[in-house]
Parts: sequence; structure tokens; C-alpha cells
Amino acid sequence: MSEPRPVEWISSSQPTIEGAGVRLKRAFANYEARRLDPFLLLDDFHSSDPRDYIAGFPWHPHRGIETVTYMISGSVDHGDSMGNRGTIASGDVQWMTAGGGIVHQEMPQEYTGFFQGFQLWVNVPARRKMMEPRYRGITREDIETATPSSGVDVKVIAGKVDRTAGPVKDLVVEAEYIDVDSRPNAEFEHAIRKGNTALAYVFGGSGTFGPDKNEFVGAETLVVFGDGDLVVSRAGNNGLRFLLVSGKPIGEPIAWRGPIVMNTQDELDLAYQEYWSGTFLKHASPGI
Repeated sequence: MSEPRPVEWISSSQPTIEGAGVRLKRAFANYEARRLDPFLLLDDFHSSDPRDYIAGFPWHPHRGIETVTYMISGSVDHGDSMGNRGTIASGDVQWMTAGGGIVHQEMPQEYTGFFQGFQLWVNVPARRKMMEPRYRGITREDIETATPSSGVDVKVIAGKVDRTAGPVKDLVVEAEYIDVDSRPNAEFEHAIRKGNTALAYVFGGSGTFGPDKNEFVGAETLVVFGDGDLVVSRAGNNGLRFLLVSGKPIGEPIAWRGPIVMNTQDELDLAYQEYWSGTFLKHASPGI
């Protein structure tokens, strides 16, 4: 018999400024990361005013993590030290594995209307921290939509919903990333392996989560689930849209400063020494 996951905690995302001056809402980061293993950070950047995001995220390094950028509306131009260049447009996803080191930039483009995107950081186990970097660009046409129940559409980015599998495969850690859009009063159930971390981030409408379904949750809210093997939700009268993310914990120490996440302070210090000395990149670079 399936065991619905209870809601462990609910918190509002907090305003912060990142990059060259991008105003965003942070759902979680350093303090919560050890409880949300293997996930490190989730940022929600949205605004109808280009001045809030147009400064973007100029060239900066990463090592030891994966970054997942998902655009709901608007576009971000991307470039990196491996020579990749492109645009992450509305509905597209960029799943980047920093591995032993990559330098990249993400520059939002002015958009008429409501600009919104998300960036999730996924930790990587020690044995894969220094792997070869890789970049995967997924267009909205590559992402299939499942309809697991009446009134619910699910865009499957990574993982599987019913018979619909996401286009992102061969992940470093076992993880699932889906976008759930429920019409008013629709109910949704999704099986998640027991022992895996599971969280939802609401960005549209409102609704309830967990077996009790007694607390309505609105936009810009993080919902963290306790253990079990089933996530359940019910949309309110204005519908409900949320990201549902789950993954297998790594269970290793975290040494984290800025855009680099390693296992020990010595590894972290070495990464920054290499960055400052120009020996950070382990791959051939066409120049940035």
C-alpha cells in the first residue's frame, strides 16, 4: 500500500540579488541544503521590469555541481568555456554539469511581458566532482507532457510520469524534475522512491499538499516532504502550478563557497587558487 508523504515544512522564498544585479527569489540555499541533499539551491527569477534581470550573470566559474536552468517565459543567452553558445528560450532547459571546472555566463534578454525562469543546483558525489564538463540544451519541443489524471498536465524534464520519460537522461545522481500544472480542484498523485528527497516549489495558483490537505500554499512557496512513496496535491479554485523535484541523497560532506561546491575545505581552497592562477579549466578552451 502506498504511503503518502507528509509535509515536513513550508517556507516562502526570500528576495536576494545575484550576478551583476539580478533581483530574484531564493527558495533555498546553504542553510537548507544539508537537509535537501542532493539539492543545493533553487532560485526563482521573475519580473515584468527588465531592470530587475537585464544585468544578468556575467562570466563566472563552477566546479563540483550541476546547474539546471528552466525558462517559463523569456530567454537567456548562454556561453561557456567549452565553446557552447545558444539561447534558452521559453519552455527550454539547460542542464549543465560543471565537473572539474567550467566558466560560463547567462544573460537574460529583455522581454515584453512577465519574464520567469528557475535555476536549480544539484550536488555531485566526490567520485564525479572532477568529471569532464558537459552541456545539454533541451528545447521545449523535446519535453513531452503527461496527463496522469483529469485536469493535470505534467511537463517531464527528467524522470518518468506514467509512460512519459524526460529527455534528460544519464544523470550523475538519481533525480527527477517535473513541472505540474493542475486546473482548479484537480488532484495529482506521483510515486517517488522511498528515502529520496522530495520538494515542490509553487509558482502559480494555490493548493494543498500531503495526506492532510489542510494548509493552502500559494506562489513563491517551497514545500518539503517527509518520507513516503507518494506525493499528493490538490489545486485550489484558481489552479495550481509547481515544480516537483526529487533525488537520491549523496550523504557526503559539503564545502561550499560561491559557485563552487566540493567535499573539503582544502579542495575548495585549491579550486579558487587554480581559478585565480589561470589553471582552473581542465578542458581545452576556445576562449571566452
